[in-house]
Amino acid sequence: MDIFENRGATLPVWFMRQAGRYHAHYQGIKKTSDFMTMCKDPALACEVTLGPIKDFGFNAAILFSDLLFPLEQLGMGLSYHSGPPTLAWHLKTPADLKKLSVIRPGEDFYAFQGAACKLLRERLPKDVTLLGFVGAPFTLYTYAVEGSHAGNLVSAKQGLFDGRFEGFCNILMPELLREMLMQATNGAQAVALFDTAAGELCVADYKEFIVPKIAQLLREFKAQAPSTKVIYYSKHTQAGFVKALDLTHIDVIGVDWRCDLVEIQQLLPKDKFIQGNLDPAWLHLPWDILEAKALRYYQDLRDRGLDFRRWTAGLGHGVLIETPEANVRNLVKLIQSQRS
Repeated sequence: MDIFENRGATLPVWFMRQAGRYHAHYQGIKKTSDFMTMCKDPALACEVTLGPIKDFGFNAAILFSDLLFPLEQLGMGLSYHSGPPTLAWHLKTPADLKKLSVIRPGEDFYAFQGAACKLLRERLPKDVTLLGFVGAPFTLYTYAVEGSHAGNLVSAKQGLFDGRFEGFCNILMPELLREMLMQATNGAQAVALFDTAAGELCVADYKEFIVPKIAQLLREFKAQAPSTKVIYYSKHTQAGFVKALDLTHIDVIGVDWRCDLVEIQQLLPKDKFIQGNLDPAWLHLPWDILEAKALRYYQDLRDRGLDFRRWTAGLGHGVLIETPEANVRNLVKLIQSQRS
């Protein structure tokens, strides 16, 4: 089943971070490989990605990688040695834009992702959709400025007005395009654009500064990869953000658990899909409680008229560490039993 086109009668499902620290398969590989190696060795990235497909039966596999690699490509010294990602320096002033420099051609730098996608498409069952992913411009910018997308983001927001965001995007955007095309031309049937920092903005600033960059990037991407679907996921956002988006080149809108799926789907044209959006914390509940809550949730969506044919089920964000594997396995089966 292609989760966007050749759908069966059952509801398709995939989870963000479905290949991650909660999973014994991932932990087994990590015993002998650091995170950077797991991402950049195509064979390892392929093996990590396949783990949850084999174990839990998700309908889509998402490339195991990280959204911050374009910052390494821009010379910001990305490292994972301390655990969380760290950068050698941050974009604190407009003068720091001069430090940004592409370290080598994108076709070479992102080749590890292309090789992993190619391996995955060869090894995945034909009915499992392969998804690539990249970070959205504003989310990558907040990491470049702040080192994360958490907190009040005062400096990053100031940079919308002092030239840092514009200058950063001028250098970043061609790299993002090359990264997306690397994945798409090597087997990814869709590419997800993750904007986890978007909801920290007010709608007016999002519409003025962020939406034009997303529209530009996706227009250029679709011109070269017209058959590849685009998923745009934003966190902490509401209906006003969706209304502000240019949906021309977006095929799927992903939302977190703060949004009402029915409300958001009603804002979308009939040719657009929606994706989400259970609270990942629910998966830490005892199964009998999780099962009852999920069944009530899906029945409520059905009662209120959600078009299941234009919905890919999942979580509102990534699977959390220490999530019980049994809950993941049982929830996937429950979701796939829901008839569209």
